[in-house]
Amino acid sequence: MLTRNCLLLFLWFVFDKGSLSPVRPPGAPLSRSSLGKEHPRTLVGPMRNGASGFQRVKRGWVWNQFFVLEEYMGSDPQYVGKLHTDLDKGESAVKYTLMGEGAGTIFTIDATTGDIHALRSLDREVKPYYTLRAQAVDIDTNRPLEPESQFVIKVQDINDNEPKFLEGPYTASVPEMSPVGTYVMQVTATDADDPTYGNSARVVYSILHGQPYFSVDPKTGIIRTALPNMDREVKEQYQVLIQAKDMGGQLGGLAGTTTINITLSDVNDNPPRFSKSFFHLRVPESSAVGSAVGRIKAHDLDIGKNAEVEYSIVPGDGGNMFDIITNEHNQEGILILKRPLDYETKKAYTFKVDAENAHLDPRFHSFGAFKDTATVKINVLDVDEPPVFTKPSYEMEVYEDSPVGDIIGAVTGQDLDASNSPVRYSIDWKSDLDSYFDIDPVEGTISTNELLDRESIAQHNITIVATKLNSPVLTSRVAVTVHVLDVNEFPPELAIPYESFVCENAKVGQDAREDGGERSQEVIQTFSAKDQDLPQSGHKFSFKPSERDVNNKNFTIQDFGNNTAGIVTLRSDFRRRSQEIYFLPVVIQDSGYPVQSSTGILTIRVCGCESDGSLLTCSAEAIFLPVGLSTGALIAILLCIVILLVIVVIYVGLRRQKKKETLMTSKEDIRDNVIHYDDEGGGEEDTHAFDMGTLRNPKVIKENLLKENRDLFRRDVKPDPKTGKKRTPVSQDSEDIRDFINQRLKENDVDNSAPPYDSLATYAYEGESSVAESLSSIESLVVDADEDYDYLNEWGPRFKTLAGIFGEQSDTQSDTTTTTTTENRH
Repeated sequence: MLTRNCLLLFLWFVFDKGSLSPVRPPGAPLSRSSLGKEHPRTLVGPMRNGASGFQRVKRGWVWNQFFVLEEYMGSDPQYVGKLHTDLDKGESAVKYTLMGEGAGTIFTIDATTGDIHALRSLDREVKPYYTLRAQAVDIDTNRPLEPESQFVIKVQDINDNEPKFLEGPYTASVPEMSPVGTYVMQVTATDADDPTYGNSARVVYSILHGQPYFSVDPKTGIIRTALPNMDREVKEQYQVLIQAKDMGGQLGGLAGTTTINITLSDVNDNPPRFSKSFFHLRVPESSAVGSAVGRIKAHDLDIGKNAEVEYSIVPGDGGNMFDIITNEHNQEGILILKRPLDYETKKAYTFKVDAENAHLDPRFHSFGAFKDTATVKINVLDVDEPPVFTKPSYEMEVYEDSPVGDIIGAVTGQDLDASNSPVRYSIDWKSDLDSYFDIDPVEGTISTNELLDRESIAQHNITIVATKLNSPVLTSRVAVTVHVLDVNEFPPELAIPYESFVCENAKVGQDAREDGGERSQEVIQTFSAKDQDLPQSGHKFSFKPSERDVNNKNFTIQDFGNNTAGIVTLRSDFRRRSQEIYFLPVVIQDSGYPVQSSTGILTIRVCGCESDGSLLTCSAEAIFLPVGLSTGALIAILLCIVILLVIVVIYVGLRRQKKKETLMTSKEDIRDNVIHYDDEGGGEEDTHAFDMGTLRNPKVIKENLLKENRDLFRRDVKPDPKTGKKRTPVSQDSEDIRDFINQRLKENDVDNSAPPYDSLATYAYEGESSVAESLSSIESLVVDADEDYDYLNEWGPRFKTLAGIFGEQSDTQSDTTTTTTTENRH
């Protein structure tokens, strides 16, 4: 007890900044001798004037550090302690006052004696100590006799709180089959009592329920396994009761408990096991491929991924017919049909199935193989099935143009069931909309119903339906492909119209080349053939000269044996002047049955060539033949054609811009031109002595007259009286006509542009009895320019052209050379 009091005194000195108070046991009386002048209390502080060291300051009165027991249950106030000062001589001249925490409410002081009492029970866990201030004053004047001092009243702890598990109840897990001492978890209990005073807060752990499976460390509260190989499949949940007791576990200590729910987690320590070693299943033969036909299950005591099972079929009887997969939800093995079942072929299947874990734990390999095996027998049940064809599909062949009703093949179907019902056949109308074929409903023979043409449809795809006679709803279908074979009905012919050429003076075996040189072989043209027929073995053509052209000494045909042939020259010295084009007949024959042949014509042109064999000139057709014209040559030819077209367009445009066309044309000249000449050189039969065109070309005469500044008028156009030379109108008597002719004769005599030969111009007078009056152009000079010539249209078709000439406006006329014209009207 003395040691404890010394320790408390030391701690109080530290926390109270060096002030010391006597310590006494709670409830012990405070004697005056211990607080009298014999034991004065002083304070230690720095010395004045900055001197090093400390000076003890004497205090006039002192009191103890007081303690009060918690949870005091007495009827009287609990005595705490007594205050006393040296100035109190017992004469009741000093009054004690108390201030601070709980002063007046929790703690009270006797003003005369200085005794302190606690008015009510205190709880250390609520407040462990109280800080108060005390002062001694003069009872009469209330003048402080000493400065007030601070002291502490501590609540002395008693063991009134049991240990508590603040986080309980607890949940933990530990793997099954764990070894002894495997850590599970740690629990901690808290005691609210003072851990520095006595053993009230010293806790000891123990296990009340859960042995012998688990143990707990008494000091740390760590829980561990106490038994080896605890099996989750035997017991999974454990409830452990842990106690924490204070006072070091001694008798009289307070205790608290908590519950821990411990679960054994699963490990893969159990293999899957079938509930029985033999499974018997029944499956209808009509089951679809890929459908589930049965289920088996191997049970695994483990859970989670440790219970995942993989199934496999042991190779044997059913390995090719069935497959097995695992249902992820319930780990069942689902048997899947891989191939169609046939009761008539095989009625039962027997095989073995293995079940093993997908995730193995190597710690338990010593336990043995983690798999199990069971036998599965599947009986196939007979089902009334549709007829079955002997083949999955049929292919047939027929020649085109075969007579209607020819049998091209047959299909066969049968009922494999025990009833062996007869089968009836039909053609699905959707596959044969044009009814090309027919089928015997009993025998299944297929025949033609229409003439077939390979060139129109080379292949027909029809569907045959087989139906059981005693069960019409059970039908089956099969595809039939009918190939229409080609009959050799078309003769072969040249692939394209071939046209070749040969050089003049070419040697035997030499032909023209655009790049110069001679060919190394005698072939001047290679050609091939084509055929509309399509034989199964492909085309095979042969070429030979025509029998009528066997004696041809110019060219011959050479068959290369690969469906091509060539033209070979047999002589030289070809002349274009003698013969420019040669036609060479060639007989083309195919290899079909029956054999077909035709005669084609090959065209060969003779062209001019250089000495080295390069092409110079040829006919227009030969230029564009496939003789290997270069790209530059073709471009030049096209450019020349474009230039010529542009020139023609320009010329036509200029012609259309002329104000008036010439009337002196071969079709429009309705007047007679009488030209007489008397050339003494060649005689009348000599038509080559001079050019008649000169006499009939008014353009030449006009040019010559313009040079001489002559004003001559043309007789083939309507004269313009405004610009023409005014002449005296002639009368209708012969004298006037004679004078006019003389005048013109004089003009011609002095005309230097006249031709160097004699010419006679004859003019006839219409006469007075003419209803239309005179139509001569001689008299037309006096006609008014504005005269209307529309009346000419009323004279009939003979004057239609004349009406068209004189119906034109005068502003469209052009100056032309004047010629003398006389119209005779009968």
